[in-house]
Amino acid sequence: MDTPQEALNPPPVATGIAGLDTVLEGGLTANRLYLLEGLPGAGKTTMALQFLREGVERGESVLYVTLSETEAELREVAASHGWTLDGVHINELFPMGDQLDPDEQYTMFHPSEVELGKVTLAILAEFERLKPQRVVFDSLSEIRLLAGSLLRFRRQILALKQYFAGRNATVLLLDESHQLEQGLNAHTIVHGVVSLDQLRPEFGGDRRRLRVMKMRGRPFHSGFHDYEILTGGVVVFPRLVAADHRREPEVGTLHSGLDALDALLGGGIDRGTSTLLLGAAGTGKSTLAMHFVMQAAEQGERSAVFLFEESVHAMRKRSSGLGLDLDARIDDGTVMIQSVDPSELSPGEFFHIVREAVEQKQARIVVIDSLNGYLNAMPGERFLVTQLHELLSYLGQMGVSSFLLNAQQGMIGSMSSTLDVSYLADTVVLLRYFEANATVRTAISVMKRRTGAHERTLREMVIGNTGIEIGEPLRNFRGVLTGVPQDVADPPAAAGAVFTGSLGA
Repeated sequence: MDTPQEALNPPPVATGIAGLDTVLEGGLTANRLYLLEGLPGAGKTTMALQFLREGVERGESVLYVTLSETEAELREVAASHGWTLDGVHINELFPMGDQLDPDEQYTMFHPSEVELGKVTLAILAEFERLKPQRVVFDSLSEIRLLAGSLLRFRRQILALKQYFAGRNATVLLLDESHQLEQGLNAHTIVHGVVSLDQLRPEFGGDRRRLRVMKMRGRPFHSGFHDYEILTGGVVVFPRLVAADHRREPEVGTLHSGLDALDALLGGGIDRGTSTLLLGAAGTGKSTLAMHFVMQAAEQGERSAVFLFEESVHAMRKRSSGLGLDLDARIDDGTVMIQSVDPSELSPGEFFHIVREAVEQKQARIVVIDSLNGYLNAMPGERFLVTQLHELLSYLGQMGVSSFLLNAQQGMIGSMSSTLDVSYLADTVVLLRYFEANATVRTAISVMKRRTGAHERTLREMVIGNTGIEIGEPLRNFRGVLTGVPQDVADPPAAAGAVFTGSLGA
């Protein structure tokens, strides 16, 4: 007789942890033994309670076996998240007798010869009484100590695995970090392992991330995934993989509303491309990006602006002084502005916020202001440029136009950047201060455009109470990019040439 497909491939068991089911591509394989490990404070207990509460929501019988925390402590953890543990059966096996009473202490036998058997019988008796579909053991470290030896501990885990096999229970074992020598032995026994890791930067809050070390018989997203312990539970931010979001490329051009600027860009910004606005502080990078945002809002398109340095209040006030009615666009929902706390951010959480703006709120433009703040927000993180490349690839495949603002070091003359991402951007716009006639002026030029021809002249840019104005090409100056140009009485005819090919990809 053929075995039903449901029996061979039962539906996955949802963990109840936002984002983790995405990492596990649906959840855990039912009726298997799993290990959740991590250092104290990593969130193991919180995640275990979310796992059991999900079972209660689905009408399942659930059991929490605790050998290290009291029931009162577990209920305090739940209350801190605004939960109740109604429906969660707690089997408290701590403490084992009165260990402070000399008459209760063992003299002839090692505790492992007495207590481990008592604990095991108590656990199995409670399981037979409730017959739960979900079980949590907190924690393996206590069983390891009770076992007394590595061999006895391993055999105890094997015995638990064999006991639960065929009893329709999904079991979650909590343990300390896998770096402990004895902890590695449980890895070979269980069906899957989720490891929790903590980073402690010199400044700011702790960064937490998890990794699925092993998962038999089902696909999962490998690598590290950031997570946070918030009021309401653990939230996992799956690692962004741009290849998972491929779409047909969107055709069209994004305009700034300034004819001279669009001409400088060869007609405008191609949709789904990234633009790097590069220049010293105060040259007008944010204002330039906001012109594209406001013009898109005029067409009913939404934009998401992420501020790493400037506050939303300051942005609104400055835009109002430039004649840009940003307040109205924020009120009607076409422009979404969010300040990012640079000391409390992980790359995964930021990418999650961007994805929500794109996928749920339908943003067609994303502005990151600025990359300097992005870099400073995560000074201890490695591979930030690689992660940024993945983000830009994702936005491009979603048909979203992105603007990256990068403030160069210095004001006039020799300039440098702490984060060189010019090779990632499809278009690079350079803003520079220069001195002329005893005044400090600003020049704008397009240094690169992958997707077509662009104007290669240097033009003056003026920021006034009506926004940005782009002047004629600076044909009477030589050496504008040095900051101190020289007057040229009779400029050569070729100096005004425009709309030549791109400088390269």
